[in-house]
Amino acid sequence: MPNEKEWSIQDIARSAGTTSRTLRHYGDIGLLEPSRVGSNGYRYYDQDALVRLQRILLLRELGLSLPSIAEVLEGEQNTAAALRAHLKWLEDERRRLGRQIESVKTTLRKTEGGEQLMADEMFDGFDHTEHEKEVTERWGAEAYRKGDQWWKSLTAEEKKAHQQLQVDIAADFGRAKLDGLTVDSTEVQAITGRLHDWLRGPVGTVSKEYFAGLGQLYVDDPRYGQYDEKQGPGTAEFMRDAMKVYAERNL
Repeated sequence: MPNEKEWSIQDIARSAGTTSRTLRHYGDIGLLEPSRVGSNGYRYYDQDALVRLQRILLLRELGLSLPSIAEVLEGEQNTAAALRAHLKWLEDERRRLGRQIESVKTTLRKTEGGEQLMADEMFDGFDHTEHEKEVTERWGAEAYRKGDQWWKSLTAEEKKAHQQLQVDIAADFGRAKLDGLTVDSTEVQAITGRLHDWLRGPVGTVSKEYFAGLGQLYVDDPRYGQYDEKQGPGTAEFMRDAMKVYAERNL
């Protein structure tokens, strides 16, 4: 049994819902080193290590790759401040998901009861304006205004089709990476061209800086895609590099 200050690798793996092999891998790459290795070779972890592991697992759920997580943790001098920021994001996400759950429940109840549906109720929690401040700061108020106006002009089916196209493009990037294609290959650049066309819908003209900057955003902020989580580790970086090549060649 673990004492007050230290836990064995088996205890940590069981409590965190992971495996000893994963924890050893984290240690081997310098992401989560044990606080002590016993004479029998067993690894032990103290409270600081537990806090670091919690941060790693939280960031993994956001879709960050292990190298990206290492960079994030290395750049954080104040663990408590980082945890507070992450907690706020989780609480905001919980509220948003709660609104979506209630929205779907209302739609189900009214559909089954033959009641009239209300658009405001159906789409509560599906707020596409949640990143308004960030978009405005990065690319200007005009870029946000155009995108917002374009989105509101779409029918429900058109919105669904636009979102599905993004999913399909991301899946093609994931497959291309898995197949070992290079970011500057004809096939990958064709996929990147489809992504460029997809972006032109909401914003019109997509500049070189915008396109390359968005690629970096996919890596830095997993809220904008979660590509590593859905398509496999390294996909966000693969997309970023392909977008950079496309921007240099075509924009």
